[in-house]
Amino acid sequence: MANLKLRDRDAIQTHEGLIFRVFGYSHPPGAYICDAEYASANIFKSTDPRAPRTGRNQVFYKFYNDEGWKLVSSTFQKYTIYHEMLRRKVIGINEADIAETRKPEERLQALIKTEHKDELISAMQQVLDISTKKSGLKTSNFGVFGSMLQDFHHPKLSDIDLIVYGKKENAKVRKALAALYKDNRSGLHNEFESDQAMKGKQWRFKNFSVEDFVWHQRRKQIYGLYDDKASGRTIKAEFEPVKAWKEIKSEYDLKARIERKGWVKLKARVTADDEAPFIPSIYKIEPLEVLSGERDALEAKRVLSFMEEFRLQAQKDEVVIVEGNLEEVVSPKESFCQVTLTYCPRYYEQVLKVLH
Repeated sequence: MANLKLRDRDAIQTHEGLIFRVFGYSHPPGAYICDAEYASANIFKSTDPRAPRTGRNQVFYKFYNDEGWKLVSSTFQKYTIYHEMLRRKVIGINEADIAETRKPEERLQALIKTEHKDELISAMQQVLDISTKKSGLKTSNFGVFGSMLQDFHHPKLSDIDLIVYGKKENAKVRKALAALYKDNRSGLHNEFESDQAMKGKQWRFKNFSVEDFVWHQRRKQIYGLYDDKASGRTIKAEFEPVKAWKEIKSEYDLKARIERKGWVKLKARVTADDEAPFIPSIYKIEPLEVLSGERDALEAKRVLSFMEEFRLQAQKDEVVIVEGNLEEVVSPKESFCQVTLTYCPRYYEQVLKVLH
């Protein structure tokens, strides 16, 4: 398994049956920063009715909230790695400990070639055909993630989770989806076309209303619903942005340090959004006003978000409110401030929203 080349959304499995998602594009030498997604029933059981996944002749459970972190921290500490820049441990795996990897683009091609497709794979094929025809892209520009990648999807319950590789390719897909959502004949429509998308769901964010969330999600275009006539089911269809290989540049620097400076709430103008579709999402900003917290925030050059809620959240020239941890990145090359949105004790106080 030495000298692996993996990127965001690629999957890693350990010998014990833990399944991780590779997280982002910047990693320590010989290791990958990850997010724990699933675990075999041999090592973890969940009472959450949404969690079970059956496939590969066994049962897996999906982690929700901080279940994955708790399991790794208590029982599988070997799957934490030291982050030199942060000077603390994070969930991750050394290459030597990897038992198996799964790549979304390879799995998609295998599903396309499957001779006897179940109803979910058939619906995925329909969505893929509609999307490629409208966008002009090829199936090689796509991949699958989630339970379809892991080969334990439920034909009648699972979602269609697609990946789109590349900046230009993602822009084409979002443009195509916007047109398809307006076409009643396409079978596709925007998941967030109304507030009904959030009906019955628990809302925890303190500085970000449900109405604001729906408004931002709607215009991202990547969250769709597909009316599958064959199964009679309306299926969620997500189009997850991931960078093409040629676009990846690691920011991991053994000589750099990231210093926490305190909590801040800032009003700013977005000056660049080309990295907004990806995880981490990067928004270059021009600070306008510190609403609370550290005055050094007026020197912030960017917002760095590891939270999927704030992917594709703002566009160039829009004015935003951002609240999170102010950090200073210090390296021999340069030093600069950034507002970072990530997993932290004040997770649900964080926000990035457009003033609209």
